[in-house]
Amino acid sequence: MQLEVPSGAPRPRLAFLGTGYLGATYAICFAELGYEVLGFDVDEPKIAKLAAGQVPFHEPGLDELLRANLAAGRLRFTTSYEEVADFADVHFICVGTPQRGDSMGADLKYVETSVTNLAKHLKRRALIVGKSTVPVGTAEWVEQLVAKHTAPELGVEVAWSPEFLQEGFAVEDVLRPNRIVVGVKSDWANAMLYAAHKGVFDLAATEDREVPLVVTDFATAELVKVAANAFLATKISFINAMAEVCEVAGGDVTQLARAIGYDPRIGNRFLQAGVGFGGGCLPKDIRAFQARAQELGAGEALRFLHEVDLINLRRRSRVVQLAAQLLDRRPGPAGPDLSGTRIAVLGAAFKPNSDDVRDAPALAVAAALSKAGADVRVYDPQGMENARVVQPHLAYEASMADAVAGAELVCVLTEWAEFRNADPNALGDLVAARRIIDGKNCLDPALWARAGWEYRGMGRPAPAL
Repeated sequence: MQLEVPSGAPRPRLAFLGTGYLGATYAICFAELGYEVLGFDVDEPKIAKLAAGQVPFHEPGLDELLRANLAAGRLRFTTSYEEVADFADVHFICVGTPQRGDSMGADLKYVETSVTNLAKHLKRRALIVGKSTVPVGTAEWVEQLVAKHTAPELGVEVAWSPEFLQEGFAVEDVLRPNRIVVGVKSDWANAMLYAAHKGVFDLAATEDREVPLVVTDFATAELVKVAANAFLATKISFINAMAEVCEVAGGDVTQLARAIGYDPRIGNRFLQAGVGFGGGCLPKDIRAFQARAQELGAGEALRFLHEVDLINLRRRSRVVQLAAQLLDRRPGPAGPDLSGTRIAVLGAAFKPNSDDVRDAPALAVAAALSKAGADVRVYDPQGMENARVVQPHLAYEASMADAVAGAELVCVLTEWAEFRNADPNALGDLVAARRIIDGKNCLDPALWARAGWEYRGMGRPAPAL
């Protein structure tokens, strides 16, 4: 049976409500797959920038795709709910779900606003699909919002399809996903979502790949993303907990991780000890997951995530402790006094190939070092503009060389290739003292030690000379 697209177009027209990192990336990539796409946001300057061919954040490869699909006429942007409602058959909700100010739970006000305003303008059948990471039960609530604001005879339906983007690899994750999950209640919703993703499946077929499709219920679809993030956060915190043990036992966490990672039941991904995880997803998502489980009466099941969070935060404090040790500053009751010292912090984004500084460990450590009295100089290849907004009191330098010049201690806190590949001898000529903290365990300790640097990693012994 041929699927009848409500707009009458040959394939579903797609709208992405919210053009932040998630929505803009999906909108651009689905236009690249050949769909007619409309991106929506209430932020007029952001929409103007996108319409002019400029991506308002750093994501490798996305700028070129944006300009190509604007030129091809497949991609447009708007601030009008009415235009979105008239245009699209499938509306993907991609707005933010930040942590609430008064609790660990997710704030769903942007979801409510976008769904309500869209529903009020719908004049024909459509499918509203949640992509934002939300507490389980949100899809049922969105159904109620839609029922309240649309006429029953329109037959507007709701579905849920979580996203699994990795910043720095997002274009590949949209075009070549490792799985697609859809939570649906009807055959029509399932068929519409399949048609909306057919470009992904067609691309996979031409490349002789398979994209697993999981068709499930609302609750399971909502839980997939938060469960995946909770698992990854737990794996990262586990190896950082082992780093704590290695530091007191004299072990090397990098060798430990390599050894256990060869076990196929464990694997080596996300077993890199360091300053811990950050960004706009993992920290807030595991907290919101705990809060929702508590509301549902299953709080005990996720109690371990509280310790996962604490381990993660302790790694940031560990960098400050290491800095005090290397600079021979004894900690007082309120922590170490680092006044009179100059420290270079290399990194501000929470991960390389991104300008995202949300809950970034690097920036949190830089702020902590500054609060302890140090003169902190920060450099990041992409995250400087956003970092200045979040931590305006810090000093920012235009290059790695400028940041390390005259520094008594260098802290590598984001594993950019520029930092990983830095020449220890050349950097040594710029600093006041050759001391370095490798907060991501991304440097070769022996190489830096041979160049006369006093090296400290996370969960690693000092290298033998």
